[in-house]
Amino acid sequence: MTTPFPSPTVPAADRTEVFLRYLDYFRETTLAKVSALPEAELRVTRLPSGWTPLELLKHLRHVELRWIEWGFQGREVAAPWGDRRGERWYVAPDETREELVAALRSQGAHTSAVVSAHDLAEVGAPGPRWEGAEPASLERVLFHLLQEYARHVGHLDVVTELAGGPTGE
Repeated sequence: MTTPFPSPTVPAADRTEVFLRYLDYFRETTLAKVSALPEAELRVTRLPSGWTPLELLKHLRHVELRWIEWGFQGREVAAPWGDRRGERWYVAPDETREELVAALRSQGAHTSAVVSAHDLAEVGAPGPRWEGAEPASLERVLFHLLQEYARHVGHLDVVTELAGGPTGE
């Protein structure tokens, strides 16, 4: 992994930089763990909940899409729930690890660009993402993204270890 843990003792210019460092760290940790798995482990589940590492990867890309583009930016998004089929995460048989890694990295670059161009107190654009509620501030959206990543990286730690991959912290 090339992204170091964003230690609280390392100075940052502002809260925006802190948020971006943590998002980058969690995103790259996710990508490193999925990349360390053998191909045979990518589409199988080791947990009763039934998700696979590739499904988690695709889910996290769509989480960023939903909260940043569809939510904060208020953009029309063709398939905001494209990581699901019914109530389950879904990856088509022809989707590859390489494509899903590239999609998450691209979504992450978009997130970083949006966050860097806006103040954390700025409120998102009205739209369907908010389901009738008032839009959240960028800071609240980022806080939500961080907890989503942190939770799922913990899940992936367990799955990766069970699959014989590297162990988490």
